[in-house]
Amino acid sequence: MQRLLLYIFIGLFSISLNAQDDEPRESSEPFEDKYLDDIVKRTLTFESQVLPYEALREADIPWSKKMWRIIETREKVNIPFRAPERPFFTILQELISDGKINAFDDDEFKEVLTQEVIDKRLFRVDSIRTYDPDTYEEIVQVVSSEINPDDINRYRVKEIWYFDKEASLLKVRILGISPLQEVFDDLTGELKYELPLFWVYYPELRNFLSTEPVISDYNDSYPMTWYDLFELRYFSSYIIKTTNTLDLKIADKFENSPTEDMDVLLESEKIKEELFNFEQDLWSY
Repeated sequence: MQRLLLYIFIGLFSISLNAQDDEPRESSEPFEDKYLDDIVKRTLTFESQVLPYEALREADIPWSKKMWRIIETREKVNIPFRAPERPFFTILQELISDGKINAFDDDEFKEVLTQEVIDKRLFRVDSIRTYDPDTYEEIVQVVSSEINPDDINRYRVKEIWYFDKEASLLKVRILGISPLQEVFDDLTGELKYELPLFWVYYPELRNFLSTEPVISDYNDSYPMTWYDLFELRYFSSYIIKTTNTLDLKIADKFENSPTEDMDVLLESEKIKEELFNFEQDLWSY
């Protein structure tokens, strides 16, 4: 009898152990580390640090010129600005919404936009007319929606070119970036003008761009960051304005020309050539 009870006890104990083995065990490994969409966990991009700007003295800059450029995101080289996974406008929008960077109303970075003003610019408010199926009454609903990043086709960039006498080099620094929103006529549907939504101060932005990879068609193992893209100038653009006495844009010079767009592009290339020649003339061979 005792032997029978011993066999029963051993049997119940073994069944209990098997039941415990069948239960899922909690892993100490984090979920996101266990199920990687890759072969290794990549941290080099997110741990990269930005080198601070070199110290400059006013006496070492005998010449400088401010310029404004347009980045057309529909050009093939600028397609990363429109990457569906994470467009550049979404990066700016999140940084501003989280309070990590300031948004300015002007390209001189003097007037900081309040969160209320930013929300009005980033969110569209439309009224929709619907009908109650029971009472057949017309109901007007106010709907708020975010700006679609795909609607941001162009960015305006403000930069300064300067000659560093200490290094004997012509250099450039980006000062600000602004996404442009297209405004269309409600009746004809034609483009009326482009509205700068806000300006961001690039020296404040560059630290955050250094951890944002650029979605591209090339190397997935070590992608370029947005900081690299702007610093190495891996984008296509054309000049629309330089500092001048009357504060005119290049387009203002060809306002009545039938080939205004072509004239602006040719004038932009002319300014680029003048910059190149200016740097070459500083040297003697």
